[in-house]
Amino acid sequence: MAAYRLGGIRVAAMAVLTGAMVMAGATTAGQLRVSANHRYLVDETGKPFFWLGDTAWEVFHRLTREEADFYLTTRAKQGYTVIQAVILAEFDGLNTPNAYGEKPLKDNDPSQPNEAYFAHVDWVVNRAAELGLYVGLLPTWGDKWNLKWGKGPVIFTPENAGAYGEFVGRRYRGKPVIWIMGGDRPVETDEHLRILRAMAEGLRRGDGGEHLITLHPSGRSSSAKYVHEEAWLDFNTLQSGHADRHFANYAMVAQDYQRQPTKPCLDGEPCYEDHPVTGNREPREPYHDEYAVRRAAYWALFAGAFGHTYGCHPIWQMWDASRQPVNGARTPWREAMLLPGAEQMQHAKNLLLSRPFLSRIPDQSLLADDGGKGAEHCQATRAEDGAYALVYTPVSTPFSVRTDPLSGDRLHIWWYDPRTGAVESAGTLHKTPVMTFAPPADGPDWVLVLDDAAKSFPVPGMPRE
Repeated sequence: MAAYRLGGIRVAAMAVLTGAMVMAGATTAGQLRVSANHRYLVDETGKPFFWLGDTAWEVFHRLTREEADFYLTTRAKQGYTVIQAVILAEFDGLNTPNAYGEKPLKDNDPSQPNEAYFAHVDWVVNRAAELGLYVGLLPTWGDKWNLKWGKGPVIFTPENAGAYGEFVGRRYRGKPVIWIMGGDRPVETDEHLRILRAMAEGLRRGDGGEHLITLHPSGRSSSAKYVHEEAWLDFNTLQSGHADRHFANYAMVAQDYQRQPTKPCLDGEPCYEDHPVTGNREPREPYHDEYAVRRAAYWALFAGAFGHTYGCHPIWQMWDASRQPVNGARTPWREAMLLPGAEQMQHAKNLLLSRPFLSRIPDQSLLADDGGKGAEHCQATRAEDGAYALVYTPVSTPFSVRTDPLSGDRLHIWWYDPRTGAVESAGTLHKTPVMTFAPPADGPDWVLVLDDAAKSFPVPGMPRE
């Protein structure tokens, strides 16, 4: 086996769109649906929709409109497409008022919504729409139907959940939202399931079935564990969580990818940037950094996820010095908006959309050593017809690729930098059955791009015509 080391040119990071370009291309036309192969999301024209999410759980509850506008505008410029937020929020969301002194419900009664509170939610949803963002909208956090921990109180029953779902479904009909049930709690009883089912059915009545629905589960679990076969569940969301530095979220995605009936899947809450690796246990150091969140993104996407959610510990709780920090939050949320990992997520989206997207499949058989274990695990994906392959390596260690699944006799070889979106070209090589590649030394992580040279794909990360 010959070893190939990059000897070509470095292409500038042209894949990084400027904020002005992102804003100019913003659109909220149409609603989303599941693709024909049940693996991805598409818009009404059939164009692929890349879910690049951010967890802003407390945005309705804690931020003013000026602050929310800063948050949304920044994320739109950074290439995000989905903002995950909660109407009945986690931090005493029923009894602690929002930034304007309003509580969501009268007497904590789901049948008595407070118009002033929901008008603020409306404003944020509408502003997101103006910026081309979808809102992954949780009707409630999970402690309002399963007080396993948290503030609560439990206010939902199988009898009242449907009416509340219908209310919010009708209110946001025609808006670019995606419903997210659950709210970080397990489904432990038949009553829990009946509450969720009733609320989902209410959403369908209210919005006429125009919005997709998923469920945000508790840590280290997936919606598939509880509701995979429920008719209302359009795609699966898992939460790989924050506790371990090298947790194999790709294994969780692979498990959901194989489930029947086939449904799209993604990691909707991986390790958060600037979150203590050990969660709420001592010691609180070290923290997850940009490398950790990058690796989780590429691992999940290349394992078959249709998109990915980034998260940042200070941002989900909208922490600043005026608030009590949760789990060791240490960076004011406005400052955290520009942490390196937050800026780098767009490069994964740009890379995958620069190649045929809806025919992409995971394929670890491309790797001669099956990818390895732990922090050095490599993850591979390719076009179903073999027109291209991508391999993410978290370390600058040589690895070998089996090329039989790839089409053509000649491969155009690139190295894509997930930190910057910059590309290095190694030119075109004749394909041999097994080829060994050594990543550039200035890593730690890289993506190897192998293109069938006859396809004339654009530079990785650049838009396809």
